Amino acid sequence: MIFCLIPVVLAVFIIVYFRLYLFAFPNNRLVILMYHQVEKESHEDLTVSLKNIEQQFSYLSRKKYTTHFFSELTTSTKKNIIITFDDGYRNNFEYLPSLLKKYNLKATIFIPTGFIEKGYKNYPMMTFDEIRSLDKNYFEIALHTHAHENLKNMSFDLIEKDLEKNMNILDAQNIAYSKVLAYPYGKYPNKEEEKYAFFSILKKIGIDFAVRIGNRVNYYPTQHPYELCRVDIKGKDSIIKFKLKLIFGRLKLF
Repeated sequence: MIFCLIPVVLAVFIIVYFRLYLFAFPNNRLVILMYHQVEKESHEDLTVSLKNIEQQFSYLSRKKYTTHFFSELTTSTKKNIIITFDDGYRNNFEYLPSLLKKYNLKATIFIPTGFIEKGYKNYPMMTFDEIRSLDKNYFEIALHTHAHENLKNMSFDLIEKDLEKNMNILDAQNIAYSKVLAYPYGKYPNKEEEKYAFFSILKKIGIDFAVRIGNRVNYYPTQHPYELCRVDIKGKDSIIKFKLKLIFGRLKLF
C-alpha cells in the first residue's frame, strides 16, 4: 500500500516544487530554445519530429509564452522565450513557416554561410533565395560563422575574419540579419586570459549577443550578453520533458 502511494506523493512534490520555483523567480526569466532539424519522423537527437514540435509549439501558444527576436529584447515579462534553429536546413523552410504562423510564434535561424554555399554532409540546406524569402514577421536571421568551426581552436585573427565573412556574404545577398552569434558546437575561448580578448573582438565587429548551450535559464537584462545559454531540445523529448526544460533547463537525469 505504501509503495502504491510513492508515485502520487512524488507527483505532488514535483508540482508544488515547480510552483514555488516559479513564484520565487516570476519575471525576468529568458528561456532560449535550441533546435536544428524538423522531419516527419525523428531518428536522431538533432531532429525533432513534426508531431513533437507541433505539440511543443501548441503548448507555448496555449500557455501564452511571449516569443521574441533578439532584436526585440527590451522588456521583461513573465514568460519570455526565444526559439532558435541552427544551420539553415531546408526542412526548416518546409515546415516552420506554417507552424509559426499557426501558433503565432517567432524563430531565429542562425546561418553558417559556408553551409549554404557548399552544403553540409548530405543534408539539403536552404538557398540564399529561400532565406531571403522568409517572412520577417516570423523569422529573424542571425550569425553562425562562415566555416562553422570550433572557435576554441582558432586564432583571434581567423575568428574575426570568419565572422566578417559571415556578415559580408549575408550583406551581399541582401539578407537582413541581427548581429547575434551562435557559437558552433557551443564552443568559444572561455579561459579567463582568453575570454575577454575574444569578447572584445565580438564587441569590435558589433555583435550584440552570443549564445552557447549551457542548458540553463537566463535572466534579462543580462550582464553577460556573450554567454547566453540555450536549452537543447532533443528529437525524442516527451512533452513532459519539454515542460520541465522550460522551467529548469536540462536536468542531469535527462
